[in-house]
Amino acid sequence: MSKKRIHPNLLIVGQAGRLEHEAIIFMASLRAHAPDFAGRVLIAEPQPEAAWAGHETRISDPVRDLLTGMGAEILPFVARHFGAAYPQGNKIEAMALLPADQPFVFFDTDTLITGPLDRVRFDFDRPSASMRREGTWPKPPLYGPGYADIWRSIYDRFGVGFDATLDLSQPDEHWERYLYFNAGWFFGADPALFGQRLLDWALALRDDPQDELACQVMEPWLDQVVLPVVIASLGGGRPGPALDGLDGDVTCHYRKLPLLYAQHSDAAIAALEAAVAPREIKRVLREWEPARKLIYQEKGRQKVRPIFADRPNAPERMIRNQLKARGWWLV
Repeated sequence: MSKKRIHPNLLIVGQAGRLEHEAIIFMASLRAHAPDFAGRVLIAEPQPEAAWAGHETRISDPVRDLLTGMGAEILPFVARHFGAAYPQGNKIEAMALLPADQPFVFFDTDTLITGPLDRVRFDFDRPSASMRREGTWPKPPLYGPGYADIWRSIYDRFGVGFDATLDLSQPDEHWERYLYFNAGWFFGADPALFGQRLLDWALALRDDPQDELACQVMEPWLDQVVLPVVIASLGGGRPGPALDGLDGDVTCHYRKLPLLYAQHSDAAIAALEAAVAPREIKRVLREWEPARKLIYQEKGRQKVRPIFADRPNAPERMIRNQLKARGWWLV
């Protein structure tokens, strides 16, 4: 007998501005390209109080109506620890919205669904996260401590085994030897345990960094510093072949809309444009300048994509600089 398919709860963050429009793209692409996905989609909406006081964060009414019309549930939360000072912390505090003991997948809102997400073979008892990352953290000082000592100090602090997390195919003191994720997606079996650990350990490192972290810049990397330690503590690790569709032919973490046209495949662009073509989506999404110009006025295809046609693997910093210089860094 085949194992019953599990539909996890999906969590993204939505708030006024760029994120609410990216949430439209996420939901539209999910419905267009994963029509059989039957799980709940929760959009965490930070409220304009506590750590977000003085900022308008509520999703606008037209976007709210569109998102809920596509089946999303918009749930408010009050950010008490991070907020405007560290927006990446939204994902940490929003975990409390998820029902305990129900499998979950978190996605950064700037994610395009391009294939059947419901067919991805998640093993929720072995949590994991995105490997689409660069060696952004730590930056060991010239005279030490090195990568191993920095990472080991964090695992030791929280009582998590370190040696089993090493990729022994990579040389000592090379950043890829050490467990490091992009926090663009991650998943697990119990969001209550996962989220509380993520919050507690992030606050501990932020508020009381140990000696080995004295020379390290923690922002904006704090979520990605804590994430591998939490995942390892719950019996997880690097994603296996069953998850190749994530950051592959099932999801595309584009980060900024101009980067999607500059960096990603023709198939991803076609998936985006098909998903947001319906009139009721276009009517709302075109109010956002990046979508209006890049998608609906076709400037992404006509102006942005040709710049990098002969440089598909150009460094992202160069891509961003070129887009800014030519006036196409629309975010």
